[in-house]
Amino acid sequence: MTERSEPTSTVLAGVDGSPQSTAAAHWAADEAVRRGASLRLVHAWPWLTDGVDSFADPEHLPEAVQRALAEVAADVRGRHPELAVRTDAVLDAPIDGLVAAAADAELLVLGSRGRGGFAGLLLGSVSMAVAGRSGVPVVVVREDAGGADGAAEVVVGVDAHGPEQEQEVLAFAFREAALRGARVRAVHGWDLPPLFGYAGGAVPAGEVAQLEALETKLLSLALAGPRERHPDVPVVEDVRLGAARGLVEASAGAALVVVGRRHREFGPRLGRVAHAVLHHAEAPVAVVPHG
Repeated sequence: MTERSEPTSTVLAGVDGSPQSTAAAHWAADEAVRRGASLRLVHAWPWLTDGVDSFADPEHLPEAVQRALAEVAADVRGRHPELAVRTDAVLDAPIDGLVAAAADAELLVLGSRGRGGFAGLLLGSVSMAVAGRSGVPVVVVREDAGGADGAAEVVVGVDAHGPEQEQEVLAFAFREAALRGARVRAVHGWDLPPLFGYAGGAVPAGEVAQLEALETKLLSLALAGPRERHPDVPVVEDVRLGAARGLVEASAGAALVVVGRRHREFGPRLGRVAHAVLHHAEAPVAVVPHG
């Protein structure tokens, strides 16, 4: 009998016992199955560290931590008996611990807000900070978020003025759509040039139409490469005034919303659009570092 090979890639989920982190763990499990990856469930617990070891001995974990990890792992294994699931307690503060733990993973999945519980893991500020610092894509999942497997779209925000820098974002979105048999909705939000605001009064409809036609052409150019690499993925081009608002509106009923985050020289942080979408989108949100 041929032995089943072990997965070579990993999807990581942060767990703290809250309903939001449990939802994130199950989303991560589904994603690991789609990718043929293993699942690693991680809890950050800074006070157990001795400054030397990287992971805690399970026998020395507080009972609440052991119970939370074990319960989520058992639930995940019950739904996906063939999925390789591992649990770990990282001996570091939540933000640093999760960012470091995810360094070798394909993806890090977090709940949008924890209960503050035994480690305070996955409070809103933690998820936002990790999404702004992680070197791998981060997906933030709400307990009540959409993103059902049957959803027909993966929505991606596209900055059509900087397509070379955003190829990593588009590649991620197209891969996620291909894994789900879904289409990509590429949303390019644009704003009227500042000079129109200075002029006062209504903007001539003809000028708005010309600008919109230009933005539509730029979006098509930005999508040319990903479309060629994924010819079986249907694409909807969606040009709207206002990037963040357009993505939030498009998130209703989507499987996933994908936004980019630039690597920044003067410290990590989320951009305006990513920040707004993380707060208001109705579907899970993936933040993909690029540039």
